[in-house]
Amino acid sequence: MSNTKVPKILITGATGQVGSKTIDFLLSNQDLEIIAAVRSQEKAVAFNKRGIATVIFDFNDEGTHLSALKNIDRVFVVTGYTVDMLRQSKTFLDNAKKAGVRHVVHLGACGRDDTTVAHWAWHQLIERYIEWSGFSFTHLRPETFMQNILSYGGKKSIQNGVIHAYVEGARLSWVDVEDVAKVAAEALIHPEIHSAQTYRLGYDAVTFHELAVMMTAIVGKPFHYQPLSPEVFLQSMNNAGAEMAYMSCVYDHWKRYAAGTIPGADDTFNNFQEITGSQPTKWADFIEKHKAELDY
Repeated sequence: MSNTKVPKILITGATGQVGSKTIDFLLSNQDLEIIAAVRSQEKAVAFNKRGIATVIFDFNDEGTHLSALKNIDRVFVVTGYTVDMLRQSKTFLDNAKKAGVRHVVHLGACGRDDTTVAHWAWHQLIERYIEWSGFSFTHLRPETFMQNILSYGGKKSIQNGVIHAYVEGARLSWVDVEDVAKVAAEALIHPEIHSAQTYRLGYDAVTFHELAVMMTAIVGKPFHYQPLSPEVFLQSMNNAGAEMAYMSCVYDHWKRYAAGTIPGADDTFNNFQEITGSQPTKWADFIEKHKAELDY
């Protein structure tokens, strides 16, 4: 158990979109100490300029774990998009237990408890290991990020008003990354309220065809959806040298979305206001907020 008076929170994935936004929301709370986990001193500079403490940490380097976890009370666990997430998470959680961490907030993936989508199931195995290890915990299961419509895999998702995706006419459940970060921050600030909870986070269900109609109306320029074969995704990942054990699972789930064989793909939830005290972002709000980025 930590002997610090002010709870110390370690944010892994601090430079990523969810981790960085979570830090932004935590900064308004003066009763916490936030530590951003970074892989190099160069990555630390931006945080240090904002007065945010950093530690050197690498999921793949066990030698960095215990020093990064010293006196930490709560952790936000965000692993990378590889099959190594299973090994990385287990090793990190074992070391967090040794270091006396009490509460773990885990960023997982979509899906009902009985999902058969492989990489979603991997996250659920990590959830079970967190519980088995005896931590106080909060599991986050965000649906598809709205930000994917701006860019995906390092590339723009829309070119001159043409939206590309790999799911044919499937209706997906969506969530704004900022809303995921708000829930993560609440769970880290108030573990006594959010302990032993699994929060599925998805608040608007639409197809890409419907998105194109909304964008046309709000941005004021024509948008249309042009579905791509999941084979295009698989080839692009191969060409990019991506870690294919994971990306093959993603390819499979694009195929299943397109075929309509993922139960609950368009599930939405009404938990956001109770958790955060505010309303979740819906697609019309998101498009309006990112109007300049969507314009062409």
